[in-house]
Parts: sequence; C-alpha cells; structure tokens
Amino acid sequence: MNLAIIKYNAGNIQSVLYALERIGVAAAVTDDTEQISRADKVIFPGVGEASSAMRYLKERNLDQLIVGLKQPVLGICLGMQLMCRYSEENEVSCLGIFEEEVRFFGNAGVAGQRTKIPQIGWNTIYDLKSPLFKNVPERSYVYFVHGYYAALGKDTIATADYILPYSAGLHKDNFYGVQFHPEKSAGTGDRILKNFLEHCN
Repeated sequence: MNLAIIKYNAGNIQSVLYALERIGVAAAVTDDTEQISRADKVIFPGVGEASSAMRYLKERNLDQLIVGLKQPVLGICLGMQLMCRYSEENEVSCLGIFEEEVRFFGNAGVAGQRTKIPQIGWNTIYDLKSPLFKNVPERSYVYFVHGYYAALGKDTIATADYILPYSAGLHKDNFYGVQFHPEKSAGTGDRILKNFLEHCN
C-alpha cells in the first residue's frame, strides 16, 4: 500500500510513523502535492495551533489539495479539527470538510466547575458507528491531548465526555477524523489504524 503522511508545521508525525511501524506498515512523510495525490491512503496528523497551521497549508496549496482528495483520509487531533468548518482557536476558517465547529473547552464549562484544560490522558469513546471502529468495544480507552473540541453533529461517529459530550470521531465520504491519538492509544489505537488501512474505503 502506498501510504502518505501530510508534512506540515504540526507535531506528532514521528509518533505516527512509529505506530505504523509497530503494525508493519511503511509510510512516506511528504508535502509534495503529486505524491500525496497518488497515495492509496492519506494520514493528516497534527499537534499545534489551528490558525498558524491553516496559514501554512494555504501557503503551499495543501488546503485545496486535502479538500479535493478522493482516497481515504484520516485526520488525527489537530488534523481532524482542521477538517472542520471553523475553529475558535484564533477564530479561523478551516477546510470545511466536516460541518462541525471546533470550540474551546473553557467556554463550555458549567458555572463553578473546575476542570483542567487541556484534557490530557485516557478517556473512553462510545456510540461507535464506523468501519474505523471495527472490533473496538464500546467504552474503550484512548489517549487525548487537546483544549479544543469538535461539537457533536451529523458527521459524528464516536463520542467522548469531558465537561460535555463532543465528537471523538468524524466521518464524511472518504474523510475520517479522530480527536484522540491512536498512535499513543496502545492496542486500541493500533486496531483503529489497522481498520483505517484495511476497512475504510
């Protein structure tokens, strides 16, 4: 399989590569539009800030490339958020693949509630509705690091709770996204990456 990981100014690419190596898969890390377009499947990872990431993508025409891809694409963490319509993180318009908006946890709390932001650590996912979660049990634990979340909407395929219920996974057409880090989520994360490679078309 020809697998491409989109290279841009966001972290966690190396940890995604290590996770793919664990399951016996090689991938090319690239920002070359032709190489990405030719790939059988594409992973769009990311840890960072939404507005600077969008600026980088636009400067290299990667924003138009990603929206136009026809093969399966998996967005991870910031990658998934950038695939949404809009982010409150410095109030930026994103790729608009998913209709859901990305919001700040700090604006969602109940009065008097004290909750650490960002959410860092293990949390459960439920209401799993996609081949991406084939053989993944309800309430499985996965690893999160994020201060912003995608609201629930019609593209939601997995839900998590932190302050409020939010989209832990999204799917529309050939585009998939997860808010958590499968590359850091032990056996469950490996299963999800395998499912993307084997069952998401």
